[in-house]
Amino acid sequence: MDIHLHNTLSGKKEVFKPITEGSVSMYNCGPTVYNYAHIGNLRSYVFADTLRRMFEWNGYEVKQVINITDVGHLTFDGAGNEDKMEKGAEREGKTAKEISIQYTKSFFDDLDALNISRDHIQFPRATEYIAEQIEMVQTLEKNGYTYKTSDGIYFDTSKFPEYGKLGNIDLKGLEEGARVMINTEKKNPTDFVLWKFSPTDHKREMEWESPWGVGFPGWHIECSAMSKSLLGATFDIHTGGIDHIPVHHNNEIAQSVCANHTPFVHYWMHNAFLTINSGKMSKSDDNFIRLQTLVEKNIDPLAYRYLLLTARYSSPLQFSFEALEGAQNALRKLKAKINETNESEKTENETVLIENKNTFTEYINDDLDTPKALALVWEILKDDRLSSADKRKQILDFDKVLGLNLDSNEDVEIPENVRELISERDKARENKDFATSDALRKEIESFGFEVKDTPEGTKIARK
Repeated sequence: MDIHLHNTLSGKKEVFKPITEGSVSMYNCGPTVYNYAHIGNLRSYVFADTLRRMFEWNGYEVKQVINITDVGHLTFDGAGNEDKMEKGAEREGKTAKEISIQYTKSFFDDLDALNISRDHIQFPRATEYIAEQIEMVQTLEKNGYTYKTSDGIYFDTSKFPEYGKLGNIDLKGLEEGARVMINTEKKNPTDFVLWKFSPTDHKREMEWESPWGVGFPGWHIECSAMSKSLLGATFDIHTGGIDHIPVHHNNEIAQSVCANHTPFVHYWMHNAFLTINSGKMSKSDDNFIRLQTLVEKNIDPLAYRYLLLTARYSSPLQFSFEALEGAQNALRKLKAKINETNESEKTENETVLIENKNTFTEYINDDLDTPKALALVWEILKDDRLSSADKRKQILDFDKVLGLNLDSNEDVEIPENVRELISERDKARENKDFATSDALRKEIESFGFEVKDTPEGTKIARK
């Protein structure tokens, strides 16, 4: 079955055709580790993980890279700007290396909590690829695409006619925005720094010798250098948030094509923002919400993953704690239902199982239509043509893509007052006082619990 992906480069949904048959090479823009990731940032990695799982479901071998930016992410491409890593170190009274270690660990913890397996992903750090970045800047210089200013080596975007093609960017509008923090030495407002010279009035913590003097790489060059080293000059898929389209990803394309004289990426895919109060979630605003914030509110991180799957990755998603609580309740109910397996039921309906699998594959292969895939899971649970054992087996199979860890039984925390009601109801049933038993059932359910009478005794699950 064909896989269809929306390609930001063409603006259309296209049939995926890999460079190498049966294999997918994928680069996912990673974090700048100067602060914690917020849940809006993490949407990008759930999206990338779901994309990987979809390819593996279709039998592909996936080579996946997520970079760790631990140097060079400037606040803007102009004179006098700051590297976010050094700025973060100053903020916390630590070294840049210390905050890099701290926030990289926090990022990995977030990935683990969201059931994003790290075992097969490469996580290159920008500081580990300085030589490769210098080499690429030298190549661009040799090819005639750079010029020198008092603060660094810049890429001349006027020499790359296709600059701005990704996302069909309005360059005039982009240039107007660039003038807010103008560098008078730049030939074009969209030009960007490849190698930044260290300041003369103080020593930076992170700086290296180069053919142009002591300094450090700009943010954009790291992705081009590391992706080439790990995936090749041309690879299949590059992902990131839509905020990367206008500048960062167009810069990557320009410098990579001009350095390597070959197409850079075949498919560009971008996830939309997670919004709160109708605005983009941001580290600089009051709407900064970490995954740990959810945990402290007794919300399972996988409930957040479930919430993300209820919308297409490319659609904006409005965040609220009410919506998140709804997702948590749905996830709990889903887990409870698929773990109510009656192994004595042996009725199998292969025709229905095959139809379901084909439908699920059709949905996820259609540019990751996870809302329809989730809806199918709930339809299967209601299908009387399948035994509970069949339903469980098939849904757990689908969970290889959804990543909700549905086979884990959740220990239900039952308040003391509900425990007392359960005990009273058990006694009423022993005495065959069914009127009292029914009344106590309704009271228990009013506290958000579902009561099930089984041969093994009373079972309690969250609604």
